Amino acid sequence: MASTPFSVLTPPSTTTTTTTTHSSLSEEASNPSMALLSSSQLPSPAPQRHSSSPILFTTLLITTCVSIASAMAFAFLLFSSPSHVSASTIISSSFARPLTKLPHPVVLLVSSDGFRYGYQFKAPNPNIHRLISNGTEAEAGLIPVFPSLTFPNHYSIVTGLYPAYHGIINNQFTDPISGEAFSMASHEPSWWLGEPVWETVVNHGLNAATFFWPGSEVKKGSWTCSPEFCRQYNGSVPFEQRVDAILDYFDLPINEIPSLMTLYFEDPDHQGHQFGPDDPTITEAVVHVDELLGRLIAGLEKRGVFQDVTLILLGDHGMVGTCDKKIIFLDDLAPWIDVPSDWVQSLSPLLAITPPSGFSASQVVEKMNEGLSSGKVGNGEHVKMYLKEDLPERLHYSASYRIPPIIGLVAEGYKVEMRRAESEKECGGAHGYDNALFSMRSIFVAHGPQFARGRKIPSFENVEIYNLIASILKLKGAPNNGSSSFSDFVLLPFA
Repeated sequence: MASTPFSVLTPPSTTTTTTTTHSSLSEEASNPSMALLSSSQLPSPAPQRHSSSPILFTTLLITTCVSIASAMAFAFLLFSSPSHVSASTIISSSFARPLTKLPHPVVLLVSSDGFRYGYQFKAPNPNIHRLISNGTEAEAGLIPVFPSLTFPNHYSIVTGLYPAYHGIINNQFTDPISGEAFSMASHEPSWWLGEPVWETVVNHGLNAATFFWPGSEVKKGSWTCSPEFCRQYNGSVPFEQRVDAILDYFDLPINEIPSLMTLYFEDPDHQGHQFGPDDPTITEAVVHVDELLGRLIAGLEKRGVFQDVTLILLGDHGMVGTCDKKIIFLDDLAPWIDVPSDWVQSLSPLLAITPPSGFSASQVVEKMNEGLSSGKVGNGEHVKMYLKEDLPERLHYSASYRIPPIIGLVAEGYKVEMRRAESEKECGGAHGYDNALFSMRSIFVAHGPQFARGRKIPSFENVEIYNLIASILKLKGAPNNGSSSFSDFVLLPFA
């Protein structure tokens, strides 16, 4: 799955190409959160002092004897137990485990929308922690793409592309050429670029099944979203019913079991928006997700395939609390510039503006920043306006003509509204902010034959997951923004 050139989303009359050179792993040197501790970073041992004191010598002798006795007792218990880990098991754990029942690899991709990193610690959550203890975890969470919104991120996960390249640049937006509006109910293939992983799977003659995932209802290439393997989104379907439908696929004739399955839960995003990330309802929602995972694992174990299935649990973004005291009102900018509502494509947390022809985008940015930094606009210092081409390159948010020409980066927890009279003045939660913020991170845990047990890996961007799935399924993936080396870094090799 080496990166190869692919088309950039440009207006229909223009064709441009770029080469995928972005690699999350290559940023480790400049991003401490992505770097493993080296021996030089470990705490230095305390200096030792020698003493001839008889009392100290006696104490040390007793301590040493106790330590040796304890070690011998532990060794006796370990190797006398029928479930002990033998030396051969330890050695073989460096390699992928062979399949015992399934004839081919199966990846089950589970998304818990808005599962902020850290939610897993809000309660015991035994099933999540079972996966963590026996699988591989992004130790400090999964990094979303910018903007850290639901549709852009879910589609980045399954295509390996940043939003500027897969076309879903927001949850709702307007195409500046056609004037057509995209919404979360838009299933026309022209909106959805790139090759989602379910299309990759069926292109190789295998079955794929989706029980809800943004973009899965779109008919692309050889993916037709057949009723047998593709569910039309319906948020009222109980979560338990979704789990049971996935388990039913494992009751098919063994050669017909889909190689890829996706499963989606709207929680705890729903509760996060209503009450913020620290409300007790979040804990309740996370506990429910854990129970659903328990139901899923139990069903796989009953069928004897749990150890053969690669189960990847992740979220699309995190969540942060917002409140009415953290609002920036655009009408406060009137002394510098009038920003009519019909210029504004989205308000918060992604402020996106398209001035009409005849207005200079650069002058609009200059005037808005002048007002915001004046000290006379409430909370103005918590927003900075950019021409999209001047945004930090790490955001990868400029290459599409669909992205509005002016983007405002809003500080963590702040909101933008048009005018004070329309302010809802309430507290809740939001996401969509700079993906470098820790609060925007989600969870990543993978359990399966090619994932080491109990391994912690550095945080990484979710564009890497497409290549990871393709590697597990032994498929040649489509060109994407992920790094070709990531799978080798994460997956265990076969013996």
